[in-house]
Amino acid sequence: MNTEGIENTRKELSSLASEKLLLAHSGGVDSSVLAQLLLEQNLPFSVAHCNFQLRGSASDADEAFVQDWCKVHNIPFFVKRFDTQTFKKEQKQSTQLAARTLRYHWFETLRAEHGFSTLLTAHHLNDQLETFLMYATRGTGIAGLLGISERDWIQRPLSGVAKSAILAYAEKHAIAWREDASNATNAYLRNEIRNQLVNPWMESHPESLSNFKTTLTHLSEAHAFIQSQLEQLKKQIFTSKDQGIELQLTAFEQLPQKHFCAHHWFSPYGFSAAEVLKLCSASKGKALFSSTHRLIREREVLLLTTLNETSNTTVALDLNSPKTPLPISLVWETLISPPKRDWKNHQAALDKALLKKPLYLRKYQKADYFYPSGMKGKKLLSKFFKDEKYTTLQKESQWLLCSGEDIVWVVGKRCDQRFVGTTSSAEILLMQLEQ
Repeated sequence: MNTEGIENTRKELSSLASEKLLLAHSGGVDSSVLAQLLLEQNLPFSVAHCNFQLRGSASDADEAFVQDWCKVHNIPFFVKRFDTQTFKKEQKQSTQLAARTLRYHWFETLRAEHGFSTLLTAHHLNDQLETFLMYATRGTGIAGLLGISERDWIQRPLSGVAKSAILAYAEKHAIAWREDASNATNAYLRNEIRNQLVNPWMESHPESLSNFKTTLTHLSEAHAFIQSQLEQLKKQIFTSKDQGIELQLTAFEQLPQKHFCAHHWFSPYGFSAAEVLKLCSASKGKALFSSTHRLIREREVLLLTTLNETSNTTVALDLNSPKTPLPISLVWETLISPPKRDWKNHQAALDKALLKKPLYLRKYQKADYFYPSGMKGKKLLSKFFKDEKYTTLQKESQWLLCSGEDIVWVVGKRCDQRFVGTTSSAEILLMQLEQ
């Protein structure tokens, strides 16, 4: 009997002796064989069984089968019953996607509660081929074509083993299992691919699965090489800054495969390559938003930042309480008959008699203006920011000290000429931004 690949699985399992193992056991032949191999290796493990309640009494019989097996072999057993149909409708997902979402969320919960370090699933080589065909028709890249891969805490010891070898091993060792009758139907896309494409093809071309395994190896090597090169290239043209990550536009524009690189670098943040390329030629200040991040077009860079809500907070200053918590480090004092001197940008020497109480801090608002010290006339704050070459984030983070409706100080930058104290001022409020 052909049990090729099982020996490699045994070797892989032996390397997990120090791990706290959780086996996803459906009751089918694949997970039943994997459970038997774990027993043979004398590896301690627990079992998690998902009852999706999609096949009535048959689903309950699967649950009872796995639970009884665990009792016989003294294996810790976890079970979860899901209202899959309701979840599917609420999330507007296919049945298989809904089941996948539910089971892996529960596995993560078990991991957190019981400290499991490795989840074992019984996906095999035929599953890999089915996944390959499914994703090949969806316009996927190499990562998708690789199908079911190891990731995070999940391992698939049977991923290189053919279904025929698993069945042969189960027959040879008289391993019992439950057959899912829905596998014989074409109710799901995967079943349709298996029943109408893969199985008939394997019957007439039995060598194809072995050749596919070789193809997967080549694709994995190519994928690993591409990922390595992308990371090296990323290090050359991406720079980490306090406010986020910058991509140098000049260097990016010189890349021969910009669309490909943009996809791999920005899709994890929720941006499509087409959107990113369009933003590269947009005007300064334009931005893209995902659920978690923002990508901003600045003069010479694209700036990637986490998405934070813009604060419209107004913070009042109590001049009699210098220890009041503030969003920036401000200190102040009142000067009588102040000496004539040149004040620095981090200082604001204001005529106290001209100020309305309370003073307060706020952020920029559209149409804000002030009368910059050292200049004649008023100026829109947006124009001031442009002249000072502010980035979008710098504009958003700039605090303004206000009196009534008037901006008296663009904090750390420039005072409003109308409120600047002079030698004739009776009292000067000297405010300083601690550096």
